[in-house]
Amino acid sequence: MEKSHVYRFYGNEHADVKPTDVMFQKAGTPRELYDILSSVWCRDTCAPRMRDEWSEDNKTLGQCSITAFLVQDIYGGKVYGILRPGGNYHCYNDVDGHVFDLTSEQFGDEAASLVYEGNPEQSREVHFKKTEKKLRYEYLKAELKRKLDQEDI
Repeated sequence: MEKSHVYRFYGNEHADVKPTDVMFQKAGTPRELYDILSSVWCRDTCAPRMRDEWSEDNKTLGQCSITAFLVQDIYGGKVYGILRPGGNYHCYNDVDGHVFDLTSEQFGDEAASLVYEGNPEQSREVHFKKTEKKLRYEYLKAELKRKLDQEDI
């Protein structure tokens, strides 16, 4: 698999934590995970309210919470949320002081105005009360496992 060399997600420069879950050791660092997830994120993993806007050019659109909780499964840490207009939270990760957001690119130029400090911790129990979100998360996780089991990673 060809790896990206320029990362544009927030915190990419210090996203060098290692997996804590042995099942995901092959995921490598969050930068390496981003490369793998880039081939997994799709319209089906996108939040339903955003699917009409999802495209191959904006793969991270509508993927934040399911991705952030999957990152938490792999690396530990906490998931936080930035309150967005309309009352939804944009989720990101903090793993031992390494703050990064694998899905920040979805905001384009607006990403520079997101504030990654002082935000409330997010709970998977709350997020996964929505059955469709839990199913998208499970699909993303299963597809990641399938990719990691392939020999070329």
